[in-house]
Amino acid sequence: MRVRHGALCYGPLYRAVCRFTRVCRGRRARTCKVQAAGARRKGGESPPGGKKKKKRRRRRETRLSPTAAGSDRSAASSEVYCRPLFHFSAVRQSSPTLPGKAVTDRLIDLPAELKWIDTEEVYTNAWAVQINGGPEEADRIAREHGFINHGNVFGDYYHFRHHAVEKRALSGHRGMHIRLQKEPQVRLVSCGRSKQVVKKRKKRDVYEDPTDPDFPKQWYLSTPTHQDLNTRVAWAQGYTGRGVVVTILDDGIEKDHPDLFSNYDPEASYDVNDGDADPQPRYTQRNENRHGTRCAGEVAASANNGVCGVGVAYNAKIGGVRMLDGEVTDVVEAHSLSLNPQHIHIYSASWGPEDDGKSLDGPAKLAKEAFLQGITKGRGGLGSIFVWASGNGGREQDSCNCDGYTNSIYTLSISSTTQSGNVPWYSEPCSSTLATTFSSGNPGEKQIVTTDLRQKCTDSHTGTSASAPLAAGIIALALEANMNLTWRDMQHLVVRTSQPGHLSSGDWKTNGVGRRVSHSYGYGLLDAGTMVALAQNWTSVGPQHQCVHTMLTEPRDIGNKLVFSKSVDACWGRTEYVSSLEHVQARLTLSHNQRGKLAIHLISPLGTRSTLLFPRPNDFSSEGFNDWAFMTTHSWDEDPQGEWTLEIENMAPNGRDYGVLSQFTLILWGTGPSVVNPASSDFPRPSNNSCKTFDAQQICIECSFGFSLFLQGCVKLCPPGFTSGQQLLNLSLENWVDLSSVQACLPCNPACLTCSGTGPADCLSCPPHSHLVLTSCLHQNQVQRKSPLAGGLQGDGAQPEGEIPAAADDSGEGEEPPGLSVPPSTQLPAVVAVLSCAFILAAFVGVFLLLQMRSRAWRFFRLEDQTAICVFTNKGGPGGLRFWLRPRTCEFARVLLLSEDVHSNSYRLPPAVRSVLLQWTFPFRAAVSVVLL
Repeated sequence: MRVRHGALCYGPLYRAVCRFTRVCRGRRARTCKVQAAGARRKGGESPPGGKKKKKRRRRRETRLSPTAAGSDRSAASSEVYCRPLFHFSAVRQSSPTLPGKAVTDRLIDLPAELKWIDTEEVYTNAWAVQINGGPEEADRIAREHGFINHGNVFGDYYHFRHHAVEKRALSGHRGMHIRLQKEPQVRLVSCGRSKQVVKKRKKRDVYEDPTDPDFPKQWYLSTPTHQDLNTRVAWAQGYTGRGVVVTILDDGIEKDHPDLFSNYDPEASYDVNDGDADPQPRYTQRNENRHGTRCAGEVAASANNGVCGVGVAYNAKIGGVRMLDGEVTDVVEAHSLSLNPQHIHIYSASWGPEDDGKSLDGPAKLAKEAFLQGITKGRGGLGSIFVWASGNGGREQDSCNCDGYTNSIYTLSISSTTQSGNVPWYSEPCSSTLATTFSSGNPGEKQIVTTDLRQKCTDSHTGTSASAPLAAGIIALALEANMNLTWRDMQHLVVRTSQPGHLSSGDWKTNGVGRRVSHSYGYGLLDAGTMVALAQNWTSVGPQHQCVHTMLTEPRDIGNKLVFSKSVDACWGRTEYVSSLEHVQARLTLSHNQRGKLAIHLISPLGTRSTLLFPRPNDFSSEGFNDWAFMTTHSWDEDPQGEWTLEIENMAPNGRDYGVLSQFTLILWGTGPSVVNPASSDFPRPSNNSCKTFDAQQICIECSFGFSLFLQGCVKLCPPGFTSGQQLLNLSLENWVDLSSVQACLPCNPACLTCSGTGPADCLSCPPHSHLVLTSCLHQNQVQRKSPLAGGLQGDGAQPEGEIPAAADDSGEGEEPPGLSVPPSTQLPAVVAVLSCAFILAAFVGVFLLLQMRSRAWRFFRLEDQTAICVFTNKGGPGGLRFWLRPRTCEFARVLLLSEDVHSNSYRLPPAVRSVLLQWTFPFRAAVSVVLL
């Protein structure tokens, strides 16, 4: 074997070829080429096949087997050509022109012809060195030879770096190699090759930009400026919606559309309008039933199929419910919302009541129950996810808080922004909106690309109808990243990952926990990449707590402006205690001669101001609001304890306006500890930081405003078993002026577990084996011996243990003696109520009888022989019959004109009839008409 131009004496070729030939010349040679005898050329010739083979292929390096090479070392029929800038590679190809093929096969252990590959090795300035003696010896060697020790890798291996040599070089810095090897404690890695070689590594993801023809038009999915939904980052992580099922509640979807059929799921589809399993839309000349098909394409249009664009979750399963192409009733909505909840993960709806600026409407009884069943039982108890479009009533100055679907805590309400990041003309501002996605804007701004009816594509999908499906697709990506997310987890992820970014609006504000929030955008633009990253390791939030506070005890006149404030404890000390807010509802009942003039605001204890209702100039209704639950998400994660303020303002007052607020109930939804543990950090610790006055021994005797004295310190909230109240000061101090009591935590009555006062009738919850009756706690044996009157009270007024009763402000004095079944304080209101009802009933009967006597009203009698008699007054003339018991019979009956003398036998009346007539006509002295039937 003969070597031309020399061969590399170290590196992979040293082990592969040169170590067996023992020939080493020309250190610049980089690669070798094996060719069979008979193909020798002169030194100046180009490598074999150099002119005929112009294509270059990058292949994985195939190393020669030393055993095979050594066994063929004496074969005179082969020679090695060494050329710079190339290294050894083998390609499995057949070449009938090459003689000595068997020899070549044995040499490289492959039936291969070797090609020229331009993939040179690049060496860095890093070394992996094995050193005996521990870290101290490694540090010494590194210092002596000018290296920096980057620490132990594992075992006796250390990572060295030398900044005096090239960071990326074609040679291996052999001099440094040799100096290191002379150290007695150093053993170089890999048989003398400790110098680190740059290796090519590629992430094994499957993401490449979709090749669909309309994908470049989908500006909202990917833009160079990154002002988009960041879906490419989620796709690059491998999340495309696989395994997630989404259904579109609309006018049907075209299941055979070429961009939808591969992802179509019949188990997520139904035709509620016609009562069959086929959701195919009804075709018309105007294509008005295209809405559902367009929404479906935004979610799950297939990728890389050469049709239209792509969906956000292009590997998700998509279904459709045809329910808007016909009469929409409560049962139609409930049937659609509860379709196959153990199979469907996400329901997307882009519809609602009329966006006319005057409607006040929401789900009825069955639809409300469908929502509740979905979030409690759907997806195996994790809860169905309902995504809702916020509405297109911006031109009519509508408010989506008057839409009971988007205003629900069970729906994830999505609004729109334009390509330029502005509020669209159709957008409705409201405090229930959680986040936003892109959609259409003003003329000239781009719109949404998606599938269209009749197997076509469109680039003109518009409105919040286009925003909600994009959100549903992003939620599908997050759900693929973590299928254990609950419906509330998903809302938490949306709040935490949405980006205010470049969205323009005049009402951005920072809430009590430092998040920016807007009535037009919620918490900002959805970010798919950030959302899936957070979802992967998300820990589910705790159980949902609901705390109800009755804020208003008597009606308040609204006038031009009503401001009402009250402090709440967020159910402190009870199982429903809320320490971190999610949703807040203000249930209002009010009357007003024109409710569209009203603006309603709610201010949290941390100062976050939510507009529950914007004025609606088109709403001239005088019906007001009847127990309508206005909802806000703007106080998410805030602490609800403290003072809440409700403002109701007439924005266009005149002298004739009038209105009354008759009910205000504050409902706090969120998380909190299930049991209040005195040893936990949530239990109030007395502190002197808020102390106002100290005594001579520096013991706090008075706290600052808003704090109560407890255990010689001050607390903002009294612990369970105590209530804040006035305590007499029993100290005699010099120069003490006008101070006889201080605010302190007073113990509850022994009968109460928690209380609002110190009396026995101020209980909020009861200890075990006791029951709350109105505002008093009765022991179990007392409840069993209660009187019938008390039983009625118990049945109507008893509340679950720990729940705040409606009549929390009722009070009474004294403790109940053991022998009584009901405290006197609770018996008196019942007696008064019974007497009042009796008086009202007696008055009503008296008035009725008086009117009967004055108007000579009719009555009829049914005799023992079932003969019915119709009796009429002769008011208005003898022929004016006032009442017919049986009209068809009365028309042909004989009319008997009777005078005051009812004893006449001329008409041969039965004695029973004469007796009845006599008894009835005698007091009135009037003639009557009688029809015998």
